[in-house]
Amino acid sequence: MNRLTTTDRRTEDLLRELAPQVLGVLARRFGDFATAEDAVQEALLAAVTQWPVEGPPANPRGWLIQVAYRRMVELVRGDTARRRREDLATRREPDDRQTAPGADEELTAGRDDTLIMLFLCCHPALSPTSAIALTLRAVGGLTTAEIAHAFLVPETTMAQRISRAKQGIRSSGLPFRMPARAELGGRLAAVRHVLYLIFTEGHTSSAGPDLHRVDLSAEAIRLTRALHARLPDDSETSGLLALMLLTEARRPARTGPSGELITLADQDRRRWDEGAIAEGVALVTHALPRGPVGPYQVQAAIAALHDEAPSAEQTDWPQILALYEVLDGLSGNPVVALNRAVAVAMVHGPAAGLTALAELADHPRLAGHHRLYAARAHLHEMAGDRDRAVADYRAAAGRTNSLPEQRYLTMRAARLAAGTGPTD
Repeated sequence: MNRLTTTDRRTEDLLRELAPQVLGVLARRFGDFATAEDAVQEALLAAVTQWPVEGPPANPRGWLIQVAYRRMVELVRGDTARRRREDLATRREPDDRQTAPGADEELTAGRDDTLIMLFLCCHPALSPTSAIALTLRAVGGLTTAEIAHAFLVPETTMAQRISRAKQGIRSSGLPFRMPARAELGGRLAAVRHVLYLIFTEGHTSSAGPDLHRVDLSAEAIRLTRALHARLPDDSETSGLLALMLLTEARRPARTGPSGELITLADQDRRRWDEGAIAEGVALVTHALPRGPVGPYQVQAAIAALHDEAPSAEQTDWPQILALYEVLDGLSGNPVVALNRAVAVAMVHGPAAGLTALAELADHPRLAGHHRLYAARAHLHEMAGDRDRAVADYRAAAGRTNSLPEQRYLTMRAARLAAGTGPTD
């Protein structure tokens, strides 16, 4: 669902929550995912147009389902295979009395198909990247631009990928249902990756005026809890849920009164959510011995070390570096290697960290990315090299679309340039 800039935040949040549920109803009823998503998008557009003027309906979910359902019937009838699809629509279409809002119990019942939608989008016929992109679009509510940023590819490339993924779902012909246990393995890694990316976008928004998008991080946690409840013995799902909780626990302290970014070292740890930390630590402590150890468990263990440190100065950086070494071997992700370089600096000094960063400068997924410049600026600042730190902070600020990050990086550069930064 595209971000709804013409509605207030509460309406936007409600529509994002309801969109995958409505899509699930139509996909289950008609067995045509691609057309169902088109119908849902038109229903959402109708809601954006009508609700601010007329007020939200008493049953927003039922309203969206009925509008999307009627549009779905029109789209089905107008398809190139008109006769066959009209027969299908005739068999399934209720009469006018039944389609009155709130009257069709099967359509408007409170069943939530979001988890089924999650696995349907992570279809084995799709490539992992296409499956993840489609799920972020249909279930997570991210825009195509946000998904492209998460994958570090152009928006046009991601739009084409999503379109191909929808066609793949359409041509597969698989029923709309939760996969049997024997089928789960092929889709579970992609499902977890999707949830991780949704949470990451919520934790640090890739664009816009706000650092956080709490609706997305909360939805990612909700879906991961549902997945964990379905698969309680899957250690990586436990690790993913732990990682989300341990990271989300720090959110109240990540911004100041004006929404400005506050780095981990400067946060007031009294504002961290102790309940979320305790739950996350318990999850990862229980998951790690059960093995096999995967990337989410290792990331959760790193987050736990940060959360359990009484202060930034008492953080167990040698243990964090050891865990990043393990994580780098498991994932091969350049962002992990970047974080490892920062940990190297915290253990062995900024010069060693800068050497590790230099090895990543030409990586195709990091070259020109603001994270690389921001990390290098931080290490130059640690080393007392004010001029290079200022240049890299400014370069990082010019490469991020997040306004809080831009403001933080620009201010950091200005303070150093004025001689008032911490390197004095």
